[in-house]
Amino acid sequence: MSMSTPLRDTLLNRLQTGHWRAGDRLPTERELSASFGVSRTTVRKALLDLKQQGLIEQTVGSGTYVAEHASARLGHRVAHDSSQHTSPAALMEARLALEPAIIEMAIRNANAADLQRMEACCTEAENAQTLEAFEHWDAELHQAIADAAHNSFVANVFGLMKTVRAQGDWGQLKKKSVTPERRLAYQAEHREIVNALRDRDAARAREHTLAHLLHVRQNLLGY
Repeated sequence: MSMSTPLRDTLLNRLQTGHWRAGDRLPTERELSASFGVSRTTVRKALLDLKQQGLIEQTVGSGTYVAEHASARLGHRVAHDSSQHTSPAALMEARLALEPAIIEMAIRNANAADLQRMEACCTEAENAQTLEAFEHWDAELHQAIADAAHNSFVANVFGLMKTVRAQGDWGQLKKKSVTPERRLAYQAEHREIVNALRDRDAARAREHTLAHLLHVRQNLLGY
């Protein structure tokens, strides 16, 4: 099973939404690296994952192209269409209801690889050079926690929420609301959540998750 990463998910989202269609040429590795503030190695891994899924094709000396049957392989367009009508306030309400609720599932079912993935997301977010890259790793951490529940329905719901986070409205609000000080606070809160999950402390993990989400809502929406 392929490992989800923010860059891979963003590329996947562009394929799902028809931003890139069959036969379209993708940006070069150098361009993707510069756009997302990640290494060329990270770009290559994301492209390899999509290639292994049959979504893209790479031609030496020519470039990377969307595979002819990519849209048929994806089959998630309906879910994306429904997400396009979700406001940041509605997404925040859903996150407050859902994320603290799945903590016990994550604590019960998370394995060592899940916890390592969460730690890696925290580290990448802390090292991110751009707000866009930080937001990708932020979203990936919350997805990693959801995936640690090892429940396909929960994972799919969080995948849809991550699609909404990729929308312009959420991105614009995040860009306006995230100061360097707030970003540092978010990073510390993320570490608290992951540490509580590692300690298998459900009450502490729920408490930190709820506090973090309320903090994000206050900064993002003003209430």
